[in-house]
Amino acid sequence: MEHEESTHQAPGTLTEEQTERVLAGMNEVIRAGEEMRRLRAEMIRVLAGFGWTQERIARLTDMSQPAVSKQMAKHKTDEPRPPMGVALGQRDIPWLEGRLWGLAEEISETFHETARCTRCVHALARGKKRFTPQNVDELRRLIEDDLRRHRAELPSGFQAAYDEISRGLDLPSKVTTTSASVRRAVAHRIQRDLLRR
Repeated sequence: MEHEESTHQAPGTLTEEQTERVLAGMNEVIRAGEEMRRLRAEMIRVLAGFGWTQERIARLTDMSQPAVSKQMAKHKTDEPRPPMGVALGQRDIPWLEGRLWGLAEEISETFHETARCTRCVHALARGKKRFTPQNVDELRRLIEDDLRRHRAELPSGFQAAYDEISRGLDLPSKVTTTSASVRRAVAHRIQRDLLRR
């Protein structure tokens, strides 16, 4: 009966398939927004662990101080965590994935038209792809190809960064208590900043 309804619908209305495609795009945006809100809440917690004031966090997150205060109050009863380390050479999987993502973005921006990793980078940034072992392996292969193809134009630091990240991903050593999304985001930013020096 349902199938009959969708095939005999009034002209000028959307089909079920069209509706599904429209909503799928919206759902992606909504899901990405929810993930970003969770990530921002976790970052607030990390920054508070560094001893940053609510005022400073509010300014940097573009939130009101009461909103930051509310976020911090949510986690006040949680067990305190040690401050997150931000040294580049950490070897837990999320940190290394963040560095890999940062390296890929730099390659993509430098060689946008010809970089093989560009599509994958955009899919990760938009939340269309997740950091699964398969997607990370795919990104590694694409970066390797880009490094080979653009070796002459890239500073040696790109290859050195990839070699270090790759060794770490092959033999990860640490588990961390900070959320994987936060570690990825922080490592991504640090890696990009270092490649631009």
